[in-house]
Amino acid sequence: MHSIPISRSPRILICRLSDIGDCVLTLPVAVALRKYYPHAWITWVTQSPAASLLCSHESIDEVFTVPRGWVKSPRAIWNLRKRLRPLKFDWALDPQSLTRSALAAWISGAPRRIGFASPQGRELALWCNNERIERTAEHAADAFLQLLRPLGIENPVIDFQLPRDEQADQQMTSFCRDHFAERRFVILHPGAGWDSRLWPMERYCQVASFLGGCEGIPSLVTWTGARERAWAEEIVAGSKGHATLAPATSLPELVALTRRAAFFISPDTGPMHLAAAANVPCISLHGTTKAGSSGPYGDQHLKLQAYFQSGTSRYRRGTSNDAMRAIPVEWVCQASRQIVERFERQSDNAEAA
Repeated sequence: MHSIPISRSPRILICRLSDIGDCVLTLPVAVALRKYYPHAWITWVTQSPAASLLCSHESIDEVFTVPRGWVKSPRAIWNLRKRLRPLKFDWALDPQSLTRSALAAWISGAPRRIGFASPQGRELALWCNNERIERTAEHAADAFLQLLRPLGIENPVIDFQLPRDEQADQQMTSFCRDHFAERRFVILHPGAGWDSRLWPMERYCQVASFLGGCEGIPSLVTWTGARERAWAEEIVAGSKGHATLAPATSLPELVALTRRAAFFISPDTGPMHLAAAANVPCISLHGTTKAGSSGPYGDQHLKLQAYFQSGTSRYRRGTSNDAMRAIPVEWVCQASRQIVERFERQSDNAEAA
């Protein structure tokens, strides 16, 4: 067992190369490190989708990006090594614990490389990381914080400290004022990184119609890329006039837009985790991921799952969306009613006070 260093200004590398949602769930690691070691230098290695969010985070000093598939490119490996080695890291943390993240930790030269033991840790991570922690926490955000125990950080509070962008805030405030005035609205985000996580588009149409027709709450349909825009347009067209198409947004603009929503409905996807980190109530739909470990973090959210479509990560990524289709529209409408009733109780209590 390594001893805890005396220095209160360590140089720390976080290796989290996956997409937006996983990076959001890893943010509490950076926040806890900054709180416990306020003079530390904290660097994060990631892929480009999450970089704009990480670069503006107050707990992170520096962000390096690598291309997808970088571990297959000797040039990319060498270039990253040249950037990392001069920084003389004391510790490297590998919440992902796969080859592509653990290799970044290893080539950094950090003497302490902390990742997960098997089965959470896989591939070459079990060789590259020289301190391996057994995962015992169910939710991913809690599990990632377990990697801090060897560094003397016990049971830190989950805190995302999602950054704000002033320009994005102004733009999205103007958009919401123009389209919704002072009314509450719900965000529907139908897209997901895996097709096996998709819920049928016609069911979002029904949810938007229910929210608008029965609850008097309009919906805003967000999207990323041409494929998701086509889905969003389909939902708007089938919503009986109760849904609006969101504008194209950067990641900071999506965060700013999400902060203004009453609640958020989507599959397990990065924007859903952004909404949860912004303390927006979420209704999350799960099929090939487990609601308890991959759902929005916090008790205020409602996580819907008919059954878990199990298998390896590769299998679950490429399989059908049968488990998502098993979630009926009625469940989502009932969950929406629960959140609306919660708002009504809060409003009544505020008036009574």
